[in-house]
Amino acid sequence: MNDTVIVFDRIREDSRTLRGKTKAEIINKAVNETLPRTIMTSLTVFLTILILFLVGGEVTKGFAFAMLIGVVTGTYSSIFVAAPILIDLARKKPLGAADADSVKPVLKKKNVVLTPKA
Repeated sequence: MNDTVIVFDRIREDSRTLRGKTKAEIINKAVNETLPRTIMTSLTVFLTILILFLVGGEVTKGFAFAMLIGVVTGTYSSIFVAAPILIDLARKKPLGAADADSVKPVLKKKNVVLTPKA
C-alpha cells in the first residue's frame, strides 16, 4: 500500500511538470521513476521475512508465510495494477492539479472584529 501512495504522489508531481504529455505518458514516467525504490524496498523486506520463515519457530512460520505473500502481492499491485486502474478511472478527469479547471479559487475572509458582550 505504501508503494502505491508513492507512485500516486509521483504521478501528481509529474502532472504539474509535464503538462503537454498524455496521462499514460505521465503515469508511465512516474512508475518508471519509482520502480527502483519499490523493488529495493520490497526485496529487502522479502529477504528479511524469508529468513524469519526459514529460521523462525513453528509459531512464526504461518505469520511469516502470510507476510511473504503480502509483500509479493503488494509489490505486484503497486507496479502493475494501480497505474492502469488510474488510467481507466481518470479518463475525463485531470491528474493532480494539471488543469486550471481543477484548481479551486481561494476565498479570502473578511476581517471580523469580535467584541465581548457585557
